[in-house]
Amino acid sequence: MSDDMMHDVQRYRQMVLDYEALDEEIDTYIIERGGKSEHEMTADELTHYRELSRRRDELLNEIRMLEHQLKLDEDTP
Repeated sequence: MSDDMMHDVQRYRQMVLDYEALDEEIDTYIIERGGKSEHEMTADELTHYRELSRRRDELLNEIRMLEHQLKLDEDTP
């Protein structure tokens, strides 16, 4: 495995860990507010929730692009 590919795989692993941590942060944020749905949150809560969700979505998109680049999204024998 080349150094570039190894770097990309390490980056991928870190991005997955970051995604999981952010997802947990969102879950905790919701739980701390009594499990409120979006329409029950205050304007400030909703703004923060949406920011966390936006960051998580962007990270997931980056993960998917890197999966494609590394060909992790393809079935290989």
